[in-house]
Amino acid sequence: MFRKYIFALLVLLVGLCLNASYSFAQENYSLIPYPKSLEPGKGNFYITKQTIISSALIVKFNSEINQLNELFAASLGGDLKVTKSARPTNVINIVYDPAIKSPGAYRLTITPSKITIISGNNAGVFYAIETIRQLLPVSAEEGKAGSKLTLPALTISDEPGYSWRGMHLDVSRHFFSIAYLRRFIDRMALYKMNKFHLHLTDDQGWRIEIKKYPKLTEEGAWRTFDRNDTACMKRSADNPDFTIDKEHIIQKNGKTLYGGYYTQQQMKDLVKYAAQKHVDIIPEIDMPGHMMAAINSYPFLTCNGENTWGQFFTKPICPCNENTFAFAENVFSEIMDIFPSEYIHIGGDEVERSDWAKSDACKALMQREGIKDIAGLESYFINRMEKFFNSKGRKLIGWDEVLEGGISPTANIMYWRTWVPNAPAKAARNGNHVIMTPGSPLYFDNPADKNSIYNVYHFNPIPAGLTPEQAKLIIGAQANVWSENIPSEKRADYMTMPRMTALAEMLWTNNKEHYTSYEKRLVMQFPRMDALNINYRLPDLDGIIDSKVFVESDRLNVTSPLSSLTIRFTTDGTLPQASSPVLNNLLISHTETVKVAAFTPGGKRGDVYAIRYEQQSLAKPVMANKTDTGLKVDYYKGFFKGTTYIRSGQPDSTYTATSIDVPKSVNAPSFGLKYRGYIDVPETGIYTFYLTCDDGGILKIADRLTVDNDGLHSAIEKTGQVALSKGLQPFALDFIEGGGGFTLKLKYSFNGSEPKDIPQSWFRN
Repeated sequence: MFRKYIFALLVLLVGLCLNASYSFAQENYSLIPYPKSLEPGKGNFYITKQTIISSALIVKFNSEINQLNELFAASLGGDLKVTKSARPTNVINIVYDPAIKSPGAYRLTITPSKITIISGNNAGVFYAIETIRQLLPVSAEEGKAGSKLTLPALTISDEPGYSWRGMHLDVSRHFFSIAYLRRFIDRMALYKMNKFHLHLTDDQGWRIEIKKYPKLTEEGAWRTFDRNDTACMKRSADNPDFTIDKEHIIQKNGKTLYGGYYTQQQMKDLVKYAAQKHVDIIPEIDMPGHMMAAINSYPFLTCNGENTWGQFFTKPICPCNENTFAFAENVFSEIMDIFPSEYIHIGGDEVERSDWAKSDACKALMQREGIKDIAGLESYFINRMEKFFNSKGRKLIGWDEVLEGGISPTANIMYWRTWVPNAPAKAARNGNHVIMTPGSPLYFDNPADKNSIYNVYHFNPIPAGLTPEQAKLIIGAQANVWSENIPSEKRADYMTMPRMTALAEMLWTNNKEHYTSYEKRLVMQFPRMDALNINYRLPDLDGIIDSKVFVESDRLNVTSPLSSLTIRFTTDGTLPQASSPVLNNLLISHTETVKVAAFTPGGKRGDVYAIRYEQQSLAKPVMANKTDTGLKVDYYKGFFKGTTYIRSGQPDSTYTATSIDVPKSVNAPSFGLKYRGYIDVPETGIYTFYLTCDDGGILKIADRLTVDNDGLHSAIEKTGQVALSKGLQPFALDFIEGGGGFTLKLKYSFNGSEPKDIPQSWFRN
């Protein structure tokens, strides 16, 4: 028994040591994504001008060798010598091992005498080089590291968890330069992302030259300022990131026009550049909907020659006329000549089909082909185009709407509609490969908050309910960046970084237990982002409450998430500047608004937080003779732009709720909920409430506005306080869902406690 006890104790101690060593390694190597396996070594390897690069297959790995030399050239003053024969020391040896078959997999060994990169494919060698890049000092990014570059000794064995590790960028709503696209590809490569989905056309602009149809860019690439442009211009008064990039504004025929397009040669050069970084560019030409930019110049594409907005979206091209297919095949033929990608994205989302139902040509086609409904017409178009793609050796991708009328199992589905939760499982059961891009949390155009990075990192691409074989059809995920409210390159940086790093690690390493270490490694990445001139979003300030209350007075202190940041404030309504006072135990004794922001040593400002202070007396409790458990909830079907638009009068149904959420029985695409009753407050004091809504919500307690999170938006948390006496206090929560998120959460804290769910016993009606 004693020997068994000693053995068990030794096993426990070894396990603790291994875990401690693993944790130490994670926190001392700022690698994102973190490798599958990393064993620290002893000592360092020093790269100097005398170091050589060797490989028996110089021609095969020529591109990767060039990438490796680019890392060192600026610091060392030139390229390292490349040879076929290796020497025992001061060498970087690239070894081909056909036994390593997984695309992107590699082994990297760094000792004080040499570096060895081993892989069975070019992508694996490249990813090993990107790992080396992150291990190099940040000064190497600027070519200031000196005549010697230092790398720590270690051994890494690594491979990606998913084959599709993607980023999407919409260049139609707002246009981005070729130079910016190159920088976007660079940072994708740095974090081992490999699919760049380029959304080239939409109602607001056509961005790629098609020689057979020159009007697509001569006319379709330009527009007068639209409502999104105007909204961005207004916001630019407080935030220069919303200033439209001026190089995309021209004067023509007495009009101010916004836009631009890429020539075919520019795109071919970009494709070549991306290929060197092992990034595959997937072009999207969105059909049959979102085609206003094309229809304006070629009205024959519609069923009736009209080009207007329908109830929700623009009129689409007509799937019932042969000239539509001739146009589509001609366009995609030129696209395929530019983009060698295995995949071509056809869109297929948000199609306004009402005109198809009125078309004699469509009625005839439906009868001839046995098409049962209007959704089947879109399937007819998509399936016919897929056959055309397949004849050219390409694979079709469509947004998940293409499932509605039936789709072949060989098409690839990109899932985005969170309000259709069964779509990925439906596609997998049909045999389709699926790429997960749900609006929450992977629409990076949605404003970020303190929960965004956590939500991305903890997203599980595999939906519930799939068999192991069906789960294999989920090939990865990507983040989408729609640019209606992203008018500049700086704003695009801000919205994507550092969220991209969380997605990169989730798709590569796929281990949620690494999150604490990831947070620390992310902080270590910020200096590298600074060196690369990335306008990333600074970490959120801790403990910010949007609306605070006090009875007599309060003190405002905000904890900085980084020691290098300085918190500054204003109370006169202006935005904090680098010259504004430093926040330090500010006394609050009257109702006012305090604006605070973090600043880097270089003067870069983070998000501005407006904290609204209100002096309140403690709300007296109300008397009620008899109450029942729960809250009364009125359910109103319909689309409401805000909570004030929820109609009065008889609701569609009424139920009792014991928690704040959207019940599974509520299945209308858009609706409003009104919660009414009381909360039984157990203790007198100031309570903080945390309301997360997608879309909008208004919380009133004791007939006082407590949290205002109204409007149509993604899932965002807003906070507020209210001063309450012990006892029953009136409770009112209005919530709207515009179609999409179905997210409603409410938590509370008291006297600085951690936020938690409101106990069911508090709710009364």
